[in-house]
Amino acid sequence: MRQDRRYRPAPIAPLLAAALLWLPGALGAQTTRIGIEVGATPAGPSLERLDGPGGVVDLSSSIGERPVLLEFWATWCENCEALHPQMLGAFEKYGDEVDFYAVAVGVNQSPKRIRRHLDKMPLPFPVLWDEKGAGVRAFQAPNTSYIVVLDSAGRVTYTGTGADQDVEAAIRTALRS
Repeated sequence: MRQDRRYRPAPIAPLLAAALLWLPGALGAQTTRIGIEVGATPAGPSLERLDGPGGVVDLSSSIGERPVLLEFWATWCENCEALHPQMLGAFEKYGDEVDFYAVAVGVNQSPKRIRRHLDKMPLPFPVLWDEKGAGVRAFQAPNTSYIVVLDSAGRVTYTGTGADQDVEAAIRTALRS
């Protein structure tokens, strides 16, 4: 039985579909829902505070009082580092109106490593340790550099990921609702 050895190109449809799914994320565009649903009213978990006075922060006590911004963050995250100036600028402009939190994910880092990082690059808002993933689960964080903004009623008004998010526009939306 003779085997047919002619070249047969791979079907292009699966390759094209994969490229179309990858391309918006690679370009920083948010074309599909990322993480928790906009409009959801999540309960915030209690997480250990790594900077300042320490202790535990119950996020549910902030959510629903005034707008809240959460950045799921890691010391090794390049997108988080790229977002750093924008986060500092947004905090400087809106820190009196919005509760900001950096949620340090418990992947490939430790409290000691995070504190060393903060000694070199301090943040002006609380840094919380999510060792067991309670925050990641509550807000359905798909990766680091994930930002969730909630309005004063506790409703999610924005989710995004990547280095080129418009943090100030996301905050303005929460302040208007």
